[in-house]
Amino acid sequence: MNKNNARKQIKKLLLLDGTSALMIAGASWVALLAARGFSMVEIGLAESIFHVASMFFEVPSGAIADVFGRKKVMVVGRIMSVLSGIILIVSDSFWMVALAMIPGALSYNLASGTREALAYDSLKEADIESEYDRFASADMVIYKITSSIATLMAGVALMLGYKRAYAVDVFMGILSIGIALSLKEISTELSKEASIKKRFVEVAKESVAFIKENKRARQIIVLNAFVGSSATLILFFLQAKLPIAGLPELMLGPALFIMGMGAVLGAFAAKLMAGRRFKHIAMIGAFGVTLSVASILTGNSILMVIGGFIGSFSDTLLCVRSDVVLNTMIPSDQRATLVSVNSFSFSIVMIALSPLFGFIVSVV
Repeated sequence: MNKNNARKQIKKLLLLDGTSALMIAGASWVALLAARGFSMVEIGLAESIFHVASMFFEVPSGAIADVFGRKKVMVVGRIMSVLSGIILIVSDSFWMVALAMIPGALSYNLASGTREALAYDSLKEADIESEYDRFASADMVIYKITSSIATLMAGVALMLGYKRAYAVDVFMGILSIGIALSLKEISTELSKEASIKKRFVEVAKESVAFIKENKRARQIIVLNAFVGSSATLILFFLQAKLPIAGLPELMLGPALFIMGMGAVLGAFAAKLMAGRRFKHIAMIGAFGVTLSVASILTGNSILMVIGGFIGSFSDTLLCVRSDVVLNTMIPSDQRATLVSVNSFSFSIVMIALSPLFGFIVSVV
């Protein structure tokens, strides 16, 4: 792949991420479930089911991407997103909602690690992997802006009702499938191995060896899991908590948008702080998310929005920098698998924290 084609591939990946994030029902799913009468505990349980499924799918999905090809996996991931939306449209009980969490988790898993691996190896094949830092920052900015636009439309989603809102998401999902189909596959040394069984064995063996021998990678992965899960849960539950705290329903979308802009600024800051020691970035991320958690305990909607903004900024700053650091450490043949280990750890922590956060938010 030459430099021009590699950069075109990067643009398609950025477009795919933006399209995938521009889903109004997915961005306000907590508010939609709350409006349908589901309790905070049920919503927390649904989130746990999502992450239990994610825990089982995450690492295998990365290995599948490394073995069968990143483009194919990206396409299947978008199909799973459409399937999840269709199930939620026809859902009439908590168990139907719970069922929809499974393909929803799989769509997330199939993209996680695969997207980063395809981007890095596309640039590497063109000998411009130094541009990955720029991609990681731009990807997060685009994702956060489009997802923030989606949350800005939370009021619209509530007015449309969950069926029409998820119908919009299904349409966007179909559009993203088309973009994924236009991507170009990148071959690796592993893809030249004829035996699929040998490919899986090689990925598993080398991935385990890397994690076992690389202490710094383990530390980054654990830190990401706790900071990222805390920041994510705060934003999820604020969708339901802010109206209870006195925020007018029509202001929910703008409030979520403001918090999302914290993530956009965090992505920009990550690019500006590229030369800083990772230890300093980690401290900023952990401290900022701690302040965000504390804001929920105040019961004040304005302080909660400020806390959500700080949490989004801090988490995204850490996420972008850790993504860049990890990718420079990981060998190409196991890239999707090992990046998926990062998300796997995130899911484990989310499973434990989701019901806890649901309980805390319901009693504060």
